[in-house]
Amino acid sequence: MEKVCIYPGSFDPMTLGHLDIIQRACTLFDRVIVAVLHNPAKKGCFTVEERMEMIRAACAHLPQVEVAAFDGLLVDAVKKSGAHAVVRGLRAISDFESEKTMAQLNAELLPGMETLFMMTKPEHSHVSSSAVREIASFGGDFSRYVPACNVEKIRNHFE
Repeated sequence: MEKVCIYPGSFDPMTLGHLDIIQRACTLFDRVIVAVLHNPAKKGCFTVEERMEMIRAACAHLPQVEVAAFDGLLVDAVKKSGAHAVVRGLRAISDFESEKTMAQLNAELLPGMETLFMMTKPEHSHVSSSAVREIASFGGDFSRYVPACNVEKIRNHFE
């Protein structure tokens, strides 16, 4: 039986921390679906399509990675995809409480759904998409925080 997981998030934009979690998930699962959240209540910096394009570029060397968009409940995306687990990255202990609550709610909504928490590597623990956006918006050097293939796209967006 194929082992499939979903790694959901906004990825606005994708960081090296996100890429690290994806690469490590690829060692545990046969197929990793990176699910880009489309939340109509939030105005993203990049469109869902742009985010998906940046993820595909960064993951081109990982043949088992698929990129998809979803909206609504995560459990519905899990059911639709046939995934067996959800992978969530944790940057700090402070992320754990909210992630734990979401995992428990999702497990109640879809019994049997497993959530795996993966700690980011220490060198990525202080980096967030919002920090990258802020640095980029002021013309700062954010290149060490995102996949190299996406630097120019992000820079152009803020010029």
